[in-house]
Amino acid sequence: MVRPVRFRMNEETAVNNYFQEDLDIKNQTINLRAQVEFDDFVTALRAKGVEVIVVDDIFERDTPDSIFPNNWISFHENGIVGLYPMFAENRRRERREDILDILEEKGFQIEGVMDYTSAENEELFLEGTGSIVMDRENQKAYCALSPRADENLFIEFCEDMECTPVIFTAYQSVDGNRMPIYHTNVMMSIAESFAVICLDSIDNKKERKNVIDHLKNDGKEIIAISEIQEQHFAGNMLQVIGNDDKRYLVMSSAAYHSLTEDQCKAIYKHCEIIHSPLDTIETCGGGSARCMMAEIFLPRVSVLS
Repeated sequence: MVRPVRFRMNEETAVNNYFQEDLDIKNQTINLRAQVEFDDFVTALRAKGVEVIVVDDIFERDTPDSIFPNNWISFHENGIVGLYPMFAENRRRERREDILDILEEKGFQIEGVMDYTSAENEELFLEGTGSIVMDRENQKAYCALSPRADENLFIEFCEDMECTPVIFTAYQSVDGNRMPIYHTNVMMSIAESFAVICLDSIDNKKERKNVIDHLKNDGKEIIAISEIQEQHFAGNMLQVIGNDDKRYLVMSSAAYHSLTEDQCKAIYKHCEIIHSPLDTIETCGGGSARCMMAEIFLPRVSVLS
């Protein structure tokens, strides 16, 4: 997780992130509020035994969205690190080699890097695990196509990672028009034994059925959320591991309070919930809890006794 130093509404991403809203307060105040929300969120995770590595953003780089590192980097079980092409030019400055050094110092093993960033030269983008929702156990990857998720790049990723692509388009209503949702992880989250997903956002019935079939065939209980709940970031969740190998579903407090009692019961059948207030981050950044966590699946370096 990357602690922000110049967080604000990013004017370069607002053109197709319809979740972003401007706040009529100074950017310095916005950043201070975001830092408090970030610190409280990290505290909530660590209180449940979730290992969190916090890296400070670099002030001079002026990267307002650095708080969402999962868009430019991903970490995989085979020791591979993925680097991704970013739609907004100022988000490309978020990529930092020193983060790999920090992880190696923490005992993680990096075998190689899959670098897709040259696609930026062709105006093609695939924004990490924002665009790609992984079902790692079943070797599948889900992607809602958008200006930030190119189909051919996604297929190339799936070929490199030897996983099955599940492709569709998800929409949200903006001023009476149906517009593509900018990131897949805003409308769906896949956990070990269930999936939280806004099926109503997939307008094409064949695409919707295909997504449902994949989830059901892999034994996932489908917990459907509404488009209104999606607007409260109820699709932007991530399952993590805490003390004693216990599973938790992490989300913002806005997402949690948007859920119905039945939806909460369905989740609690599988795991407990961690939620924390992220109002400033959600309003200005257009992203939420899942976007703030770049989960690490890299193997640990074995230590010989």
